[in-house]
Amino acid sequence: MNRTTQSLIAVVVALGAVTGFAAFSGPDGTADDGTRTAARQPVERTSLLCPVPSASDLAETSYTAFTPKSSGAGSKGTAELLPVSRALTDAAKQEDKKNAKPFLTQKAPGTPVGGEKSGAEAPALIGTATGPFAPGWSVQQTTTYAAGSGRGVQGTHCTAPDTDFWFPGASTDKERSDYIHLTNPDDSAAVVDVELFGPNGEVTSPVGDSIQVQPHSSVPVLLSTLADKAYTNLTMHVVVRSGRVAAAVQSSDEKLGGDWLPAAADPAGSLVLPGIPKDATSVRLVAYAPGSDDADVKIQLVSATGTITPAGHETLHVKSGMTAAADLGDVTKGEAGSLLLTPTEKAVPVVAALRVTRGKGAKQETAFIPATSPVGTRATVADNRAKGSTLSLVAPGKSAKVKVTASAGTEGGSPATKTYTVKGGTTLDIKDPPVPSGLKGAYALTVEQVSGGEVYGSRMLELPEDGIPMFTVQTLPDDRGSVAVPEAERDLAVLQK
Repeated sequence: MNRTTQSLIAVVVALGAVTGFAAFSGPDGTADDGTRTAARQPVERTSLLCPVPSASDLAETSYTAFTPKSSGAGSKGTAELLPVSRALTDAAKQEDKKNAKPFLTQKAPGTPVGGEKSGAEAPALIGTATGPFAPGWSVQQTTTYAAGSGRGVQGTHCTAPDTDFWFPGASTDKERSDYIHLTNPDDSAAVVDVELFGPNGEVTSPVGDSIQVQPHSSVPVLLSTLADKAYTNLTMHVVVRSGRVAAAVQSSDEKLGGDWLPAAADPAGSLVLPGIPKDATSVRLVAYAPGSDDADVKIQLVSATGTITPAGHETLHVKSGMTAAADLGDVTKGEAGSLLLTPTEKAVPVVAALRVTRGKGAKQETAFIPATSPVGTRATVADNRAKGSTLSLVAPGKSAKVKVTASAGTEGGSPATKTYTVKGGTTLDIKDPPVPSGLKGAYALTVEQVSGGEVYGSRMLELPEDGIPMFTVQTLPDDRGSVAVPEAERDLAVLQK
């Protein structure tokens, strides 16, 4: 044995002693062949970022934070939202972060906490939850103002940082002002590329390349500055070259109000867009095929009584690398429903979102419903009021049973729970979901899958004012409050193989 081989073995043995080479094992402690299901454990840390809510001096923004109770989540931890530093040097930002006073601090899992900000100076927020506060931590930001471009209700989930986002439904139309908000929670700068795709392919602009987002800061970018002309329907792709950011689009229309456009679910051959209001006066579908193949998708409306194909909109052809749109009109015909997109033949991944309009004439308001992932084990929407919340649940395949829990209120009240059955191939529109007894303040709704097939969901919050049907819609994807953790044990025998 030569000296090099001896050195190599010594290094491997040292690494084994430090890391403890792991071998998967089953519940009985025997070696696993890799086919067993790993145990799921609550996450220990969650990060969420809330974008700057508004540039209007008339804006009133409310925040609601909530963590459902989770078994095995530990007993010590914190959950707080801190304001993002503005117009400071890097050194000053670090000092500002160190001395910053939390805007919101949650006191106990199972009880929501709320706060408010007024005017245009409300900052972006960076949130961190640890220990028992981390699994399923949800923060909702809801802004209202009755005048100006984008007037209405603009609501959004505060989102986790990531490196890749799709936004079908963006626009640079002359009456639209769409901003992409990029927020960096980390100690190093992030570098971001913003790509736009219209009906004829990519909208080239060097302005969208290598956008710098400094540590602990938020950058809004007006989409019209990235395009060579006005486009009614666009798909935006946000790619993070280094670091990570949270991304959300704020869309304001001079006549039709506005809302936040969240990132859509990852590209897939079949998509579900849940919770089109029954009184929707206009519904526009925007889709994009990011791969090398064209996509042909079948359009179906999943209503309360079954699944139908809208007359005149049976399919949508989406060319590769190009954005396609279909104006579905008042597709719901007075009955709430969800949109189901499936391949006509070959499954080609697409991304999609809906722009939904309610009201008529000068009293119209809009919201967005992106394609979303299933409710899964559990999903939560944090900001609900005594009146105005509508929960939509759709089971595109098999029937399912779900449990819906209303938390205590931010200022008082006792939780309430109700179980619902969603028949396969239908949308269940729950106009009056559970409300805490003795409710004071806002509360959270948590949806848990009990049995059956996959369920998708959304929540519409209505806050009408002066005859305008002001509203916002948030989807209900799985909260990812737990992760698969395989059992492992030290096994130095692998060094002898």
